[in-house]
Amino acid sequence: MNIDEKTIDSQCVYDGKIMKVHRDNVELSTGKKSVREIVHHSGGVVIAAIKDDGKILAVKQFRYPLKTTIIELPAGKLEEGENPDIAAARELEEETGYRAGSWKSLGYIYTSPGYSDEKLYLYLAKNLEFVGEHPDDGEILKVFEYPLKEFIENVKSGEISDAKTVCAIMRAFYD
Repeated sequence: MNIDEKTIDSQCVYDGKIMKVHRDNVELSTGKKSVREIVHHSGGVVIAAIKDDGKILAVKQFRYPLKTTIIELPAGKLEEGENPDIAAARELEEETGYRAGSWKSLGYIYTSPGYSDEKLYLYLAKNLEFVGEHPDDGEILKVFEYPLKEFIENVKSGEISDAKTVCAIMRAFYD
């Protein structure tokens, strides 16, 4: 059974700093017409960085849309055309001040495919060396170290509820 949708036309209704929004008219597989609103985003990286002592690096950051501070893994936006591996190393150092001696790809996730094409690449970073953090302008965050077991318990309990963090932890530490 064909369930694909065909784009009839597409109009950019918003072109911002971190995303674009399109309004597409589509034809459904049934022949009916419908509308799709799509957030186009360059994607990003998420890093589960674990120190030799078994502590995981996390950040607390105020998230304006939520109007609250939440706990997350280090993460960041891909620049246009940027290699995710390079972005992960850049973001880890910018946000936490650490460089990793070993990296493992944990694959990727689509954050919300019902309305966005954002794709996040997940990584596990080990053999960390502190070199000094240097966050982006306008980025205010606080770095924390958590025992891995405590961090996982906070994910399980819902205290840590950032989706990209939950996904990266699941991929990194659950077989």
